[in-house]
Amino acid sequence: MMQEFKDFIAKGNVMDMAVGIIIGAAFTAIVKSMVGDLINPFVGLFMGGVDFTNMYVVLAGEVAEGASLEAAREAGAAVFAWGSFVMAIINFLIIAFVVFMLVRYVNKVKEAAAKAEEEAPAEEAPAGPSELDVLLEIRDAVSK
Repeated sequence: MMQEFKDFIAKGNVMDMAVGIIIGAAFTAIVKSMVGDLINPFVGLFMGGVDFTNMYVVLAGEVAEGASLEAAREAGAAVFAWGSFVMAIINFLIIAFVVFMLVRYVNKVKEAAAKAEEEAPAEEAPAGPSELDVLLEIRDAVSK
């Protein structure tokens, strides 16, 4: 069983996946910052200063009017946090768009590289004497 596990881990695609997960986690932090620090202020500006992260409906419990979502949760109230869901959707759409653009760019680079390989003249092997020429040369040298 240990040998099978070692073989599984040693496969290249497992290592590629691990690198992808690590880079994905770092990428998620960047996108989360971009959404929270750059995009949300503009969304709030266009929506009249609305901050979706603190949009919720109290289902049960006592919460002071205008309290943040975090304060409502700390008070033990059952809240329907629809604003957090909206922000999760916005984050997903942004991440999906960025990944789409990245894959699109990589595909274009691959296509350009493949096209360049097809168009590049292949190096021809140096033209040397054929087998027949060599045999004739040997025959002539022996007959002298």
